[in-house]
Amino acid sequence: MKPINKKITCFILVLAFLSLIFSSCELGQTEQKSKIYKIGAILSLTGGASFLGDPEKKTLEMLVEKVNLEGGVNGHPLKLIIMDSNSTSPATVAAFNKLVSEEKVLAIIGPSTSGTTIEILPLTMKHEIPLISCAASHKIVQHTYTKTPYPWVFKTAQSDSMAVEAMYSFMQSKGIKKIAVMNINSGYGYSGLKEIERLAPVYGIDIIGKEVYALQENDMKLPLTRIKALNPQAIINWSIGPSQIAVVQAWKELGMDKIKLFQSHGFGSLKNVQLAGGSAEGVYLPLGAVNVADVLPANHPQKQVTTQYAKEYNEKYQEPVSSFGGHAWDAFYLLVNALEKAGADRAKIRDEIENTKGFVGQGGIFNMSVVDHNGLDKTAFKMTVVKNNTWALAE
Repeated sequence: MKPINKKITCFILVLAFLSLIFSSCELGQTEQKSKIYKIGAILSLTGGASFLGDPEKKTLEMLVEKVNLEGGVNGHPLKLIIMDSNSTSPATVAAFNKLVSEEKVLAIIGPSTSGTTIEILPLTMKHEIPLISCAASHKIVQHTYTKTPYPWVFKTAQSDSMAVEAMYSFMQSKGIKKIAVMNINSGYGYSGLKEIERLAPVYGIDIIGKEVYALQENDMKLPLTRIKALNPQAIINWSIGPSQIAVVQAWKELGMDKIKLFQSHGFGSLKNVQLAGGSAEGVYLPLGAVNVADVLPANHPQKQVTTQYAKEYNEKYQEPVSSFGGHAWDAFYLLVNALEKAGADRAKIRDEIENTKGFVGQGGIFNMSVVDHNGLDKTAFKMTVVKNNTWALAE
């Protein structure tokens, strides 16, 4: 009996050993599968552009919660680390350095503004980390001298040049040829002004007056009075923040309704309409489909995603969506789609974002390439008008 007992004992030991090996493998696979994917965001939560960062933050937090409840990205939970840029360059640089050096995130969404994004372009290239900005300036993805994209930098907001083209096309259809321009004295304002001036002769537009003002300016009657004396057919105001509300209010108070007022897409939140207190009625601006989801035709390619986002956001925060939250939505899913294919590899994530084709987002249908890190064209905009204190498609 003893030899049999020895054989049984050996068999039991072998089974125990194999069980231990398989358990270890399964544990290792589980740990590997559940490894957290850390992503960063630099947003204007305070400062002059906080109205941008607020809906961006809310959108990202909502989407991370949704993805994690659905099992994460290929089983990997997402951890979102949001840093406040304070709407300033120094705070943005500090936030970037912390996310990269201390948190070691895989990619960064943001910043919210053009100026702060441009400030960290060299750092993004130095550290070779994918950055998806939520800001508008074409300079974010187009090198000043080479006119080619920065390899590690992408953006989701429609470019200022596209907004200008949408405005000018609409003006042409209405026989508008003489305009005046107002812009804020910031990176966003000057980038817009440059495109307004560059594209004017292409569309037969004559700029007969220009005014520049500061971000916190709250009395716009003087510059608008000077513009009124020039008798333009329309005014383009290119700004963000409280000053764009002041422009609308002064335009109305001075009885300038017959001179059409066009705002940039920086006006793309119904909160701005509400803050204007009825003065914004009749104001024109180019907006992405996200803002007008309810009036899009049923067969519009963005109808489903824009309607779903608006529903989820409204239910969670009891407020309407904006262009700015839409930019964050697009950045998030561009990144998630890349993570699904590339895993935790920054270089592969970058490659996947650059190879994005036919991505239906809030701001348009994105087709990225080696030469285009925005992936949109002027068809991403709908000319919109404020009607009854909400958005309506312009006719």
